[in-house]
Amino acid sequence: MLADIHTDDLAAAVRYALETTRATTVCPFHDDVIVRIGDDAAESHAFERAKRIVKSDGTKWDKEALRGELSRQLGAAADGRCPKCDPKASRP
Repeated sequence: MLADIHTDDLAAAVRYALETTRATTVCPFHDDVIVRIGDDAAESHAFERAKRIVKSDGTKWDKEALRGELSRQLGAAADGRCPKCDPKASRP
């Protein structure tokens, strides 16, 4: 729920948007691994959701900052599968 996140933390706000739109998920066996689902529509929806998150001072996040953080988190996520569960997932 939005009340559970720190709306003044850009990384937390973007992570919330990605997880709640199912653009990313946490591996059920390795809570330190974020997996990118690969759904373009969910990723676009996550950006739209993040744009609507209001900080505690009543302002919204800058769109360029949101885009940068969204790209950073999606880039850091494992593609499609957890590499710890499926070692072949990390090889090209």
